[in-house]
Amino acid sequence: GIRKVLAAYGMTELSGVTFMSQAEDSTQTALDCVGRISDHYEAKVVDREGGIVPFGTPGELWVRGFGNLLGYWGDEDKTKEIMGPDGWLKTGDQFVLRPDGYGRIVGRLKELIIRGGENIYPREIEDVLNTHPAILESHCIGVPNERLGEEVCAFIRLKDSNGTIDMEEIRSFCKFKLAYFKIPKHLRIVQQYPKTPTGKVQKFELLKLFLSE
Repeated sequence: GIRKVLAAYGMTELSGVTFMSQAEDSTQTALDCVGRISDHYEAKVVDREGGIVPFGTPGELWVRGFGNLLGYWGDEDKTKEIMGPDGWLKTGDQFVLRPDGYGRIVGRLKELIIRGGENIYPREIEDVLNTHPAILESHCIGVPNERLGEEVCAFIRLKDSNGTIDMEEIRSFCKFKLAYFKIPKHLRIVQQYPKTPTGKVQKFELLKLFLSE
């Protein structure tokens, strides 16, 4: 059987693993974060202007090391988009970094929901919804709202494919677990999610589905 669980973080543009759990870490540590920055990389978390944010504050993860890509073949514009100053690579991941070098992903930058000027990380809402006894899986997106800019819409799969759940139950469940502005305004029940060949949920397709109604 499985004796040890380790977590790791990396991407093709970084040539593999950048953060990884240590052998002495507890299973809970491995579940709570993606491990510690590797010795051959540097990492920082920045705001939208590129300024470093305090430890424990969400921002975009930038990484620098000998494994960084030199560029996308034949695509200078895309290379400039992902490569920051002084060799820093912009991962596009919303990340929280600790002083000891451990970190965790809180979402994707492009999936950030901005409601009335408040930043909302879908992962936080999904983690709460997924603890509901009737919910198998959830994915949240921002949908247009004329007054606030965006509102939260939750796309939910139920454990019982013939079961039901309504917005009032969702609100009640989230009331003391999330700030009021993070509680979903819209709810959609689905049997499956649009995914890439590698199994990643395509949230832009969920937005198309919402807008087509």
